[in-house]
Amino acid sequence: MEQQPYESAADASAGRGTGGARVLVVDDDPTVAEVVSGYLDRAGYLVDRAGDGPTALASAAAHWPDLVVLDLMLPGMDGLEVCRRMRGRGPVPVIMLTARGDEDDRIMGLEVGADDYVTKPFSPRELVLRVESVLRRTRPLAGARSLGAAGLTVDPAARRAAKNGVELALTLREFDLLAFFLSHPGRAYSREDLMREVWGWDFGDLSTVTVHVRRLRNKVEDDPARPRLIQTVWGVGYRFDPVGSSGQDEA
Repeated sequence: MEQQPYESAADASAGRGTGGARVLVVDDDPTVAEVVSGYLDRAGYLVDRAGDGPTALASAAAHWPDLVVLDLMLPGMDGLEVCRRMRGRGPVPVIMLTARGDEDDRIMGLEVGADDYVTKPFSPRELVLRVESVLRRTRPLAGARSLGAAGLTVDPAARRAAKNGVELALTLREFDLLAFFLSHPGRAYSREDLMREVWGWDFGDLSTVTVHVRRLRNKVEDDPARPRLIQTVWGVGYRFDPVGSSGQDEA
């Protein structure tokens, strides 16, 4: 179904159980920012707004957000640079807003660490659901068992991961992807499978999976150009091989 651009906030009941999380909305279009902020506010979030990159960074420094809704196209400092600088200060989930059809821009957003993206025009109610979904995945999983193989360890309860005892700086989706691979060693999964199981989406841009696999390889493989743990299964997708017996060129 085609989504309607920036509908009026007549029904913001999509937000449930948010626990008062703080969301920073960064968009230079005041109409978009106002509508999105209104939906998030009525869904129970604490909302800060910024119309440009420097203001967004200053706002984040004053009140560190639990999540950032970040427009890619900003005056002066673009969303990619804002995302990079925020990532340099600390981990924070980022949902990027991009123009429809700008696939290269979406991929660049994912490359700098965005956890999700929404294309304009979009339904604010859908955006609220995306915010909920991302924040839900940031919450520690009480009682979840730790996972480990090939020198990699994942503690879902603390949402911490390490390689050979050295903690890994993973984004939200990278952590979830690694945890999924460690939970299902030796089995090949298509990109559609991974999108459904890790992202919780039944459909979407499969380049999202490709980019996150590449980013994860860069952090867990000894030689990301010849990955031995997260292997490409040609014509299928990817397989986590804790033995790492035969590396494949990255794809």
